[in-house]
Amino acid sequence: MKELLLQFSAYHVWANGLMLDAIGKLPEELQHRTVASSFDSLYKTLLHLWDAENIWWQRVKLQERIVRPSDNFTGSVQDLGRQLMLQSRQWNEWIGQAQEHQLQHVFKYQDSRRESFKQPVAQVLMHMFNHGTYHRGQLVTMMRQLGIEKIPNTDFIGWARKK
Repeated sequence: MKELLLQFSAYHVWANGLMLDAIGKLPEELQHRTVASSFDSLYKTLLHLWDAENIWWQRVKLQERIVRPSDNFTGSVQDLGRQLMLQSRQWNEWIGQAQEHQLQHVFKYQDSRRESFKQPVAQVLMHMFNHGTYHRGQLVTMMRQLGIEKIPNTDFIGWARKK
């Protein structure tokens, strides 16, 4: 399990980096322009990705009071990108140091609606990496809607081939 999670984590860091680099090169107006999607701009979608990764980190670390980073964040896409990459790398390092029993550990947490759940850490990690892939796909579609032609390929197989 650990080897698979390490691969997905490394891929996740790589794919986030490609998308952040491409979006970071766009004019600020395009980064914030309203586009129909789950979150209505590239910036807000990236902010959601950071929130999600950070909230899962807090849950896995058994923090009692969960704080969304976006509640107090007012930085640029570059600032946001640095924070998201720090969080993604933190997950990657944690998985690298984790023992198998830590990955299989079942922990209790509450979702945003205050419903309680119990999940193994490994399932949460698989969810989080899948969630990132889902929203990177949305970012690609949003960029196409904005007329961006140079969009990186962030498929897992692309990462695997470069390894």
